[in-house]
Amino acid sequence: MAERSGQLADRAATAATWAAAGLVTFVFVAMLSDIVIGGLSALSWEFLTGSVADAGRAGGILPIIASTLAVVAVCMAVSVPVGLGAAVYLSDYTRDDSRLARAVRRSLDVLAGIPSIVFGLFGNAVFCKLFGLGFSIVSGGLTLACMVLPLLIRATEEGLRAVPQDLRLAGAALGMSRTSVLRTVVLPSAAPGLIIGLVLGLGRALAETAALIFTSGYVARMPETLFDSGRTLSVHIYDLAMNVPGGDANAYASALVLLAILLILTTIASAMTQRMLSARVTRLTMRIRR
Repeated sequence: MAERSGQLADRAATAATWAAAGLVTFVFVAMLSDIVIGGLSALSWEFLTGSVADAGRAGGILPIIASTLAVVAVCMAVSVPVGLGAAVYLSDYTRDDSRLARAVRRSLDVLAGIPSIVFGLFGNAVFCKLFGLGFSIVSGGLTLACMVLPLLIRATEEGLRAVPQDLRLAGAALGMSRTSVLRTVVLPSAAPGLIIGLVLGLGRALAETAALIFTSGYVARMPETLFDSGRTLSVHIYDLAMNVPGGDANAYASALVLLAILLILTTIASAMTQRMLSARVTRLTMRIRR
């Protein structure tokens, strides 16, 4: 009787797992289908290479794409080095019971739960006004970096902690310094965690709207420098859907372009990370054989 109850419980758990996975897949397919059906008719080469006209009802989105990529580039250029350094410190250079480590982790958890509109007000007050950057791509990118850091640090830290301690000890036994062990052993082994953190950061940076309204601005022309104001795709989609009558078709098309950019950037980031870390593993193997 007990064995039969155990089998029923196992089957129920398996069915619940498949149902959860199926529900997630269904939601994703439904959203993607809606965006593709609504935006494919308005998507064209002229739409991708033209400038915004008639408040977004006509023309294209080339300046919007350029502003989006520039904001994301500033965000990643700031957040990736800082996030990786903080994650390495928390995982390899401090004890779990350290007061500073606990304070940093608690701060990251709080920051991860703060609404994006609050980050927008913070970025407007600090980067736009206090630092005198105004509504600009730099202000938007720095604000997004503050938003992305909690996700990036925590995901990277977990990836680093998943690396067995024996690998660190083996590297030390070979006479390698802590920095060398970290660079050639730990980081390659933690590649999945690093990629997850990078993908999560890219996704949030590309999809953010509220924070950028207060920092990078609404201007829809082609930015000439990073200190110019620029409208990102997420802000453009929001404006077309909420404030521009007759802009739904171009809003759907812009959303489709945003999804395509996210897919391309995450694929490139994953491929580059894997390639770099694989090269380091190869160099380490050759060094050990010598």
